[in-house]
Amino acid sequence: MIKVLLADDQALVRAGFRALLDAQEGISVVAEASDGAEAVRLAEHHMPDVALMDIRMPGVDGLAATREMPSPVRVIILTTFELDEYVFEALRGGASGFLVKDTEPAELIQAVRVVAAGEALLSPRVTRRLIAEYATRAKEPRATAALGRLTDREREVLTLVGSGLTNDEIAARLFMAPATAKTHVSRTMIKLGARDRAQLVVIAYESGLVRPGWL
Repeated sequence: MIKVLLADDQALVRAGFRALLDAQEGISVVAEASDGAEAVRLAEHHMPDVALMDIRMPGVDGLAATREMPSPVRVIILTTFELDEYVFEALRGGASGFLVKDTEPAELIQAVRVVAAGEALLSPRVTRRLIAEYATRAKEPRATAALGRLTDREREVLTLVGSGLTNDEIAARLFMAPATAKTHVSRTMIKLGARDRAQLVVIAYESGLVRPGWL
């Protein structure tokens, strides 16, 4: 059973998401929060698999709450606008991806399943466009000293992850088994302190390994 936390300051929005998700086999909404502080408290209590997080809420917003989410809760940001600096900062802070609020119900359900399975929502090209748009002018650029801990192969893999390639595509590009590519990605995440693939893409841009316009 995939446990979901809903965090949105609009009760009607939460009710709509709850009705949709609770009707799905294998998905259960375990808690609802109306602000970021409540979301963090409920996440620590219920330890959901996925948190659907509105980016703009009164008090503690979704950006701050995402940074405070306990591991291994994975966050999907809900936003009104696709290319939004707040969404980019949320990805930097550990969100696994984002959805616009008017997304189709089937896409929302699929997103919850994908993120619960440990993947990042990086398939839509708009996610990488968003990162490319804001990574070069982040308010607090990420220190790149950690890249020195990577092997040459891991730097190659990070560059390809940043370019949007899947593990299978990385394996084909570097002439290795998919399992080996997955191992390199996992080791790179550990060395860089990245929660998931979305953060690796951000790091690849901020460090200059991948530059806007390369996609």
